[in-house]
Amino acid sequence: MRTATRHVVAFALASLVLAVVSGEGSGQRPEDTEVWEPEPPVVMPGEAGMPPSDAIILFDGTGLDRWVSVDGGPARWTVVDGAMTVAGGTGNIETREGFGDIQLHIEWRTPEEVAGEGQGRGNSGVFLMGRYELQVLDSYENRTYANGQAGSIYKQHIPLVNASRPPGEWQTYDIVFEGPRFDTDGGLRRPAFMTVFHNGVLIHHRVELAGPTLYRGDPAYEAHADRLPIMLQDHGNPVSYRNIWLREFGGPSR
Repeated sequence: MRTATRHVVAFALASLVLAVVSGEGSGQRPEDTEVWEPEPPVVMPGEAGMPPSDAIILFDGTGLDRWVSVDGGPARWTVVDGAMTVAGGTGNIETREGFGDIQLHIEWRTPEEVAGEGQGRGNSGVFLMGRYELQVLDSYENRTYANGQAGSIYKQHIPLVNASRPPGEWQTYDIVFEGPRFDTDGGLRRPAFMTVFHNGVLIHHRVELAGPTLYRGDPAYEAHADRLPIMLQDHGNPVSYRNIWLREFGGPSR
């Protein structure tokens, strides 16, 4: 075959492949694969960790109106300079409202003055649905068991990295939580999943939860409501929180 003929054949084959890939010859137009509805709603993003326009504000630094004590009555933690701080011995607090699948932003700070070591140093926790814990701890140059350090999904998943800042500095968790789904007979239809960024660093990528957080023993699911409160733990250390907001997504059928 002459060189010129080979070039013509190669060009024709390339044109045929391009036509197949682009949909030419199939009778389809580019607009046939354009989807215009539904149109996503407009959300104005916040700046530097501040809430977007569709966020539910759980704590803006001015009071604990959206929180109660899990022991009953009002939340008794202190609010000073835009932050709430654990008042040791007053107990865990939780949101008045229940939530399911959420994007949660929360900022926390362990005491600048270091006291204790291991699990006794700046210990608290964020409990999704009141039972699935993301550990809060001063893990800056403070070794403890890996599935109990800051950023761990307590006793279940070790964070990919330790992204902790020094004690006394504000830190952030950005969490995407997908709650479990249960059948009408109480059987587990789908487990819970969690994605977490610690100070902007990915530490969990849609990891599967084996059940609620337990201090002892192996976790196992028990059927519960689709919407439950978020709980913050009083572990006796004066850990502080601020700028807490969330966005809801999904639903029971998801």
